[in-house]
Amino acid sequence: MRTDIFARLDREPEPPKIETPRMSRTRKSLFGGTLAFYLAIVVAVLVSSWLVTLDWKVMLFRPYQQWPDLHAFLDYFVVLGQRGPTAVMIAAWLGWRSWRQHTLRPLLALGAALLLLNVTVGAVKLGLGRLGPHYATRIGSAELYAGGDIFPSGHTANAVVTWGILAYLATTPRARRYLSVLSAIVALGVGATTVYLGTHWLSDVLLGWAAGLLILLGLPWFEPLINRAEREIFAVRERWRASRRPVPAVPVAAGGPRPEPVPHGASPQEEEAPPETVGAGHEGVGAGHNGRSTAGLGTASTPGAPVTTGAGTPAPGAGAGTGQLTQSRPHAVRSERTPTTPTGSRRPPHSRPLTGG
Repeated sequence: MRTDIFARLDREPEPPKIETPRMSRTRKSLFGGTLAFYLAIVVAVLVSSWLVTLDWKVMLFRPYQQWPDLHAFLDYFVVLGQRGPTAVMIAAWLGWRSWRQHTLRPLLALGAALLLLNVTVGAVKLGLGRLGPHYATRIGSAELYAGGDIFPSGHTANAVVTWGILAYLATTPRARRYLSVLSAIVALGVGATTVYLGTHWLSDVLLGWAAGLLILLGLPWFEPLINRAEREIFAVRERWRASRRPVPAVPVAAGGPRPEPVPHGASPQEEEAPPETVGAGHEGVGAGHNGRSTAGLGTASTPGAPVTTGAGTPAPGAGAGTGQLTQSRPHAVRSERTPTTPTGSRRPPHSRPLTGG
């Protein structure tokens, strides 16, 4: 028996009406405050302020040595911030949602967020080139422009974006609240884990949180581009389906000619044989109209026999017409021929005329 839980997994009959997040005044205020926090951290690290001193104090405290029992668990927990595994998990979930709701917006929003993450975070990483705690060379230094790539923290920013996109795409306010709390716990935990393991400075994690939050807050600005991409993809799909759809047959009008069925085993190019023409009958009729005797008609209907007149001579053109329409027979020897007696003659065959008195 089906329950409501399994019924919710079925595909919806039509695309639901989902409200797209907009850049409201509150969202713009949060975006501006987060951007100011982001720039403040960058400046504090560039000038080697108190934030850099705090980085060194936390690193020298060596949390992984203070609580070694947590090391094994946190080695696995930090995977929730790696881009590859988390992107695959979230993409699988959003792919099911796209299929169920007849829309590509969840997958396209995830792709846009990850693209923005790679561009913005990657550019700052390569531009500042900060080294990590395990590769630091001078105590108290910010370790900038040394060929590193850890500032800001990619694990932390990725955790904010990939788990926060679930709350961004939630369809109900209740689901959005729950997913927001879940993504915040995961993002804070991943950032703190990187500090515990000694792979990132504390300032790296703070900047990673700000970088991920900026992407989620500014994503509504890219919604028109996402909607346009979805329409283009669906248009390409419809054109591809139309090219594979068979062409329907042209209907025949009422009373119009209908195509004749081709017999089984015969090729469509095969034409019907022309009807047989009885040329001898026509010749016989023609002979009758020309005043020829009935005997001539009967003789003409016999295959291979010449048409004769009352005088016993062949009718003009009878041989030609009979030769064209009937199969010719070989000529018999004179002795094998049957003598023909003219009509109205009383003389028996093979009789000689009487002479003398």
